[in-house]
Amino acid sequence: MSRRDPTLRMRHMLRYAHAAQKAATGRRREDLETDEELAFVLIHTVGMIGEAASHVPSEVRAQYPAVPWPAVVGTRHRLIHGYDEVDLSLLWEIVVRHVPPLIAELERILDLEGHA
Repeated sequence: MSRRDPTLRMRHMLRYAHAAQKAATGRRREDLETDEELAFVLIHTVGMIGEAASHVPSEVRAQYPAVPWPAVVGTRHRLIHGYDEVDLSLLWEIVVRHVPPLIAELERILDLEGHA
């Protein structure tokens, strides 16, 4: 499978989304204030979701409008380029509110593509 394969990129997105969700399981928003490793993991995994999404061609993105592509990619840019000003409350909200439906949608897409 080629690194340019959009299905592979979506599988990467799914892998990092699961990693973010796993890291947050059993944790609270307040933990981000005292657990630097947790914050680092969530920043990294959410950033990698956006990085992989940025490599999915626009014509493929158009086929799956339920994925909020601009927001996913934009979040990556904000985390990477604004690394010194990460809003931990927003990061937490992304992980607990937006990552689970993203996982469900990516699993649905990959199942449709026969690559789950």
